[in-house]
Amino acid sequence: MPSPTIEQDPALPLLRTHLTPIPPLSESTTALTQFFSSRFPNDSTKVILIGDASHGTSEFYTARAELTKHLIQHHGFNIVAVEADWPDAEAVDRYVRHRPSPDPGPGPSPGSSEGEGEGEEGEEETTTHKGQAFKRFPTWMWRNQEVQGFVEWLRGTNKNKEEEAAAAGTGAGAVGFYGLDLYSLAASMRAVIAYLERVDHEMAEVTRQRYSRMMVWAEDPHEYGLEALASGFKGCEQDVVRVLRDLLGKRLEYAAKSWDGEEFHSGEQNARLVKDAEHYYKAMYYGRDESWNLRDRHMFETLVRVLKHREKTGPAKAVVWAHNSHIGDARATSMGWAREELNIGQLSKEAFGKQALNIGCCTNTGTVAAAHCWGGDMHVMQVRPGLPNSYEELMHATGVKNFVLDLREGHCNEELRQALMKNRLERFIGVIYAPRTERHSHYSLAALPEQFDGFVWFDETRHVGALEVHQPHVPLEFDETWPFGL
Repeated sequence: MPSPTIEQDPALPLLRTHLTPIPPLSESTTALTQFFSSRFPNDSTKVILIGDASHGTSEFYTARAELTKHLIQHHGFNIVAVEADWPDAEAVDRYVRHRPSPDPGPGPSPGSSEGEGEGEEGEEETTTHKGQAFKRFPTWMWRNQEVQGFVEWLRGTNKNKEEEAAAAGTGAGAVGFYGLDLYSLAASMRAVIAYLERVDHEMAEVTRQRYSRMMVWAEDPHEYGLEALASGFKGCEQDVVRVLRDLLGKRLEYAAKSWDGEEFHSGEQNARLVKDAEHYYKAMYYGRDESWNLRDRHMFETLVRVLKHREKTGPAKAVVWAHNSHIGDARATSMGWAREELNIGQLSKEAFGKQALNIGCCTNTGTVAAAHCWGGDMHVMQVRPGLPNSYEELMHATGVKNFVLDLREGHCNEELRQALMKNRLERFIGVIYAPRTERHSHYSLAALPEQFDGFVWFDETRHVGALEVHQPHVPLEFDETWPFGL
């Protein structure tokens, strides 16, 4: 008996009836933002997670930026938290919030040309494309034209917010930009020491000694994880935990010395990152699910700490930018069913309930910026059409180029929602794309209406406007990072 064709799928006519078409983003973004603005945020919404099906697709970055702008302008969101390292994101945060440099030396910041990056008040500032921010592979993930445009918009918006708040005599804060990931082991150790050198020279020296053994492994932490398997190797856990404990013990003393507590908050987060990264690289050799779960727990806990930090001065609402594999509820995918993996989307749902909403973005074909192997140069690659029995195949079969869906129970047509509940393949492209092994490398099973609250479809997409093609040499990453970079 022949297999049914996609045209015989009962979900297809329901999709064609109930989807909401939108024009190409190059023509207008109004339909996209109005669709979600009229349905999603309310006074109680705390977190909105916006995903992407690849780290190298322009439409995903543009849609995410435009939705975030709207949430900032019309719904009071004041946190942008991204799947990136904390020190790199903080360089952007200093730029967009006009935060003074912690080390305002007489010359330009390292890595910038003379005079580059100076703010209007004369402070040295660093954006995504100045200094040393986002120089680790894959540079195109954040050093691209789409992100650059959003960063410049956010800097201008924050300046207006600060002027309006000053005129009104309120304490309304500017929108911050924060990194959630844990791969900046070396940079975070250096940042903790640098922070302590500004506030407590004696503690800085103690911390330098405690970090010294871990620093040996910092540029290739996988070797540390491998060594942890050896009998008799005690590791550095005790040292990195003591640094964090002592830092927290002097919270009030240190926070009083810095700009509105921001510098202590950053020092604390870097110390927590070092502790979690030490655990992560050891766990990597005991099983993929454990290391993946440690990473996503770290991202979620970082998000919670940022929310609590910003709540000190008023309501805090966050937009999270990460891959679909991180922001879609893992309980609705084979990540959770077969591998017992969780993610930041699931943890947000469990912690915040209906106050957390997530939106996935997917495509069928076009071009994508990706590498052939970890650490390789960026290439523009052709994305293959969706496989049979995939959501990509189904969405493409509608014949509608771009559309949006509200998948929530009570908001989506119930017959359509049930038809979409059938487990189908869904594609995940990270920073590496391997078309020859696409089924094994890039697809998982999912139940879309339980995975996402909202869905954005672009039938044909193009690669991001990368600012660098050649990549710096970095050690190989493993497990969920290598080889596909999710």
